[in-house]
Amino acid sequence: MAATEKLYFYPVWLRIWHGINALGIVTLIITGISMQSSVESSHILGFNLIVKLHNIAGTLVTLSYFIYFIGNVVTPNGKFYRIKPRGFFAKPIQQAIYYAWGMFHGMKPPYPISEKRKFNPLQKYAYVMVMYMAVPVVIISGIGLLFPEIILDKVYAFSGVFVTAVVHSAMGFFISVFLMIHLYIASIGKSPLENFKSIITGWHQVH
Repeated sequence: MAATEKLYFYPVWLRIWHGINALGIVTLIITGISMQSSVESSHILGFNLIVKLHNIAGTLVTLSYFIYFIGNVVTPNGKFYRIKPRGFFAKPIQQAIYYAWGMFHGMKPPYPISEKRKFNPLQKYAYVMVMYMAVPVVIISGIGLLFPEIILDKVYAFSGVFVTAVVHSAMGFFISVFLMIHLYIASIGKSPLENFKSIITGWHQVH
């Protein structure tokens, strides 16, 4: 391998989706936190407008998710999310040790990016949990809250709307935490902006 190799990891459709999804998710987080506030005067834009923005952003994220899902089915990008049984626990543990200790002591990444490997094991597991589990749950529960008549009246002894709202908020919090970690990991590289440039240009530099 040459000292620096460029890999085209982010096709146009994926970059468009990523931009739309990022804008939508950030809007959902901000409006979601605002809606949870018990002090209505803290809503700079007004509660009703915050709710409308939240619903619009939710619809945008839902539509963009179909672009992401279909894109991963019909293009080679989907192969990067496949998890193999071999080293199921050992590989992410090894990567976690690198993040917690190795990269601060000059160790080389145990799973460097290559033409066949876009994500290290921890990234892959996190993306699968978020994009194929958490986001669908948020979308489905969000649709339920938007149209409460389709929700079950009771889930055991609890109101169906209450349970749906709790699940929606919990998954939203999980995605918020993931976003912060995602931004931090993206800043790890030869320079803090290198990975951010990749998602704009489509090309990732492998050193």
